[in-house]
Amino acid sequence: MKMTLVALILVVALSTKALLGEAGAAAEQIVDTSGKKMRAGDYYYIVPASSDVAGLNLSTTGQDCPLDLVVVDGYQGLPFMFLPVNEKKGVIRVSTDLNILFATYTGCPDSTVWKLKDYDYSTSLWFVTTGGALGNPGPQTIQSWFKVERYEDAYKMVYCPSVCNYCNYPCSDIGIYQDQYGKRLALTSEPYKLQFQKV
Repeated sequence: MKMTLVALILVVALSTKALLGEAGAAAEQIVDTSGKKMRAGDYYYIVPASSDVAGLNLSTTGQDCPLDLVVVDGYQGLPFMFLPVNEKKGVIRVSTDLNILFATYTGCPDSTVWKLKDYDYSTSLWFVTTGGALGNPGPQTIQSWFKVERYEDAYKMVYCPSVCNYCNYPCSDIGIYQDQYGKRLALTSEPYKLQFQKV
């Protein structure tokens, strides 16, 4: 009886230690196209994982401002900066809440921080636009937090923020929806497979 009790305690102790060790593991660091770790505050192009030449740009979609994100073929795109929710972290990791912003002047009064646009009833989609809030994680800024996830041999962008546990929001991959305004970034079931190229 004593031997069984000792064996049970030993099994529970070992399994608890293994679980605690896994919980403390840091998420995978994202690397750019040259294999170097992506760093907060540096500038990167978001490019397709395929050999196609395409990049992200800003475009009007029926109104002057704010500007929406579109993929433009044959163009490297505009540079972006990624800032993690924990400002002290120097590297960018998968599954981490991020503010993403363009490093360019647009002529619009809105910020260049990415933001999930209000639901579009005409297309039944949520589009990615600008005018988001920088920092200040919480319910007031829930639309401004995105994540990068590993996707096959590359990456994908997702909208599934962790900055508010009780908020109600859609959780989805970010893909491309083509309409009269171009190839717009939107929440879709098919992710846009991409990688990051250092400027």
